[in-house]
Amino acid sequence: MKNFNKYPDVFKPLKVGPTVLKNRLQFPPMVCCHSNSIGEVTQEYVDFIEMQARTGVALVTIGATPVDNATGQDFRGELNIADEAMLPGLQRIAEAAHDYGAKLSVEMCHAGRGADPDLLLTPYALAPSVIPLPHRKRYVKEMDQKDIDHVINQYADVADRLARAGFDMCMIHGGHGNLIGQFMSPSTNMRNDWYGGSFENRMRFPLQIMEAMRAKVGSRIAIEMRISGDEIIPNGMHLDEVLKFLPMAQKYIDLVNISRGLIVDHNYHFYTQPPYYNEYCHNVKYAREVKKVLDIPVSVVGSIKTLKDAQEIISSGAADVVAMCRQLMADPDTIKKSKAGKEDEIRPCLRCLQVCNKNVDAGKPVRCAVNPIIGREGKFYYIPPAPEKKKVVVVGGGPAGMMAAQTLTKRGHSVVLFEAEDTLGGHLPNISKLPFKDDLRQYTDWDVRTTLRCGADIRLGTKATPELIEAENPDALIIATGSRLLKPPIPGIDGPNVSDVISVDSGKTEIKGKKVIICGGGMSGLECALGLAMKGKEVTVIDMIPVDQFAVEIVNFTRNMLFKLLREHEVTFIGEQKIRKITAEGVETMDKEWNTHFYMADHIVTAFGLVPNDEDMEAFLNIVPETYPVGDCWYGNKSIANANTTAFNFAMEI
Repeated sequence: MKNFNKYPDVFKPLKVGPTVLKNRLQFPPMVCCHSNSIGEVTQEYVDFIEMQARTGVALVTIGATPVDNATGQDFRGELNIADEAMLPGLQRIAEAAHDYGAKLSVEMCHAGRGADPDLLLTPYALAPSVIPLPHRKRYVKEMDQKDIDHVINQYADVADRLARAGFDMCMIHGGHGNLIGQFMSPSTNMRNDWYGGSFENRMRFPLQIMEAMRAKVGSRIAIEMRISGDEIIPNGMHLDEVLKFLPMAQKYIDLVNISRGLIVDHNYHFYTQPPYYNEYCHNVKYAREVKKVLDIPVSVVGSIKTLKDAQEIISSGAADVVAMCRQLMADPDTIKKSKAGKEDEIRPCLRCLQVCNKNVDAGKPVRCAVNPIIGREGKFYYIPPAPEKKKVVVVGGGPAGMMAAQTLTKRGHSVVLFEAEDTLGGHLPNISKLPFKDDLRQYTDWDVRTTLRCGADIRLGTKATPELIEAENPDALIIATGSRLLKPPIPGIDGPNVSDVISVDSGKTEIKGKKVIICGGGMSGLECALGLAMKGKEVTVIDMIPVDQFAVEIVNFTRNMLFKLLREHEVTFIGEQKIRKITAEGVETMDKEWNTHFYMADHIVTAFGLVPNDEDMEAFLNIVPETYPVGDCWYGNKSIANANTTAFNFAMEI
C-alpha cells in the first residue's frame, strides 16, 4: 500500500503513566458551557465530547472545571466534578470518548482570586494573599491552613471520583494565574509562612496537592499538570523557576502541558488564548527547554494549526505531545485529511476568538465562526441529503453565499450562484491583505477554492437582476448581497486625499505623506491604523464615541492585544469628537461641548463601518415564495460568523 502518512512521529503511540495514547495529539482544555445550571452532563455535552474524540486525537481534555463549587468557579456552564451525585454523568462522557478511541481527561481548576463573583457561594474569594483583581471580587481572604487543607483534599477527592468514573487522566491547572499559579508566582504570593517567601515555600502548595492526589489514586489514573512556561508579567514566575519546579513535580505527575500568560490579567491574558496577532507555535520555545530537564513526556499548546508543525515539534525533540484546539473545531477532520494528504481541503481556523471565546465568556454554549456545526453536533454532525431536490439560486458570492452554495450542493440541490464581481469572497480578499491577517488569507483561499469545487453553477461577473432570477425558474432563493461601506454626507469626503478603509487595507490605495487620520474607532479602523503604523505612518484615530468604547464589538482577548500593539506603534486616539469637515489640510471636528478642533493630516481614511445592501436585497424579496435573506444584508451582526451561521441554517431548511 502507498505510504500515505507524512507525519510518522505524530502517529506513534506514547505511554503516559498507566495509560497509552494512540498518537501524539491532544484536544486541549476548551470550556464549552454545555452543562446545565448545576453542572450536570447534558446530551449536548456528550455530543461535544464525541466530536472531540472523532477528530482522531489520542487525548481529550475537558476545559477548566472547578474542584470546589463554593469558591473556585470562573465560568458559567462548567462541568460539576466536585459532587459525588454527578458520577453517572461523568461515566457517560468517559464512555463517549472511549467509543471513538480517545482517552479522557479534565482540567481541574480553582480560580482563587479570579473566581467569578456571581458564582461565589462565599462572601469572599480565596487567594494566597489579598491582592484583588479590578474586574473580580473586591473581598479576598488570605487562605489559612484550614482553607489550604480543604482545597488539597478537594483535588484528591475529585481525582478519585474521576478515576472511578472511568477517566484516564486528570490535569492539574497550575498555569494562567489560577489558584495554584497564584501560590507559585512571586507577583501574587506575599505570604511569610510555609507557603510564601522562598521558592521552596511557594512551591509547597502545588506539590502537596500532587502528593495527595497520587496517594489517593495510585496508578488508577494518569496525572497531568498545565503550567505557564512564562507568566510574562515583570514580577511573575518565569521559565527559570518553571525549570526548577517541574523536576520536583515529576515525582507525582505523568505529563506536563506548557502554555503561557495569565488569564486573570487583561494585560497578559491574550497569551493564554492567542488571537491572530500572535505568532504560530509560540510556546514551543518553552516546551523545548522544559523537555531538557524532565524524564516524563511534555505537551505543548498555542496556535498550532497543522500536522506539519506538529511533526516538526515532535521530531525536533521540542515536545512529545502537541495540543490543538481551535483548528480542530474549525475542521474536525483536520487530522484525517492531513493523514490522507488532503491538506488543501482543511478549513483553517481564523484564530478570531469572536465566537468560541466570546460565547463562553458570556456563559453561552461554544460556537465557531467558520464551522456552524460546532456546539450543535447532535443536530448537524451528519448533513443529510434533502428529501426533495430543488433548484436554488444564490445571489452573492461573499462568505454567506459561499457557505450556502457549499451546504446546498452537499445536500443534493442544484445551485446557481450569481456574483457581480470577477472573484468570489465579497470583502474577504480585500480585508485579508494586512500583514497580521494570515489566518484570514488562508481561510479566504480555502473558502473560494472549496466553493468553486462544490458543484454549483457559479457565474462570476454577473450581477443578479429579478429578470435573471426569474429566467432560472428556481424553487428557492437565498439572498446574500452582503454589506457596503457607510459613507456619511461629510463635506470633503470625496476629496483626493480621502480613501475608504477597504481600499487602503487591500493596497489599492497608496497612502502618501506621513500623517494619517482614520475616521472611525471600530475594529476595521483600528486594524487599518495598526497596518499603517507598522509601515511607519503617524496615525491618529478619531471617533465620536469615548476611546474606552473603541472596537468594543470584538472579544476582549483580541481587543486588548490590538490596543497593546497600537500603543507600541504610538497610534494616537481621540474620542468624543464628531467629524464635521474634511479639507485638503486635515480634519475638522466638534466635541460634546461644541468646541471645534482641527487636526492636520496628509491623508484621511474613512472607516465608518458597514451597512446592509438592503436596496439590492429588497429587489429580490418577491420573486420566489421560498426566499431566505442571509448574512449582512439582513442581520445586524456584520461578521464572518453571522454570514456562515445564517447561510448554513437556512440552507439546511431547503
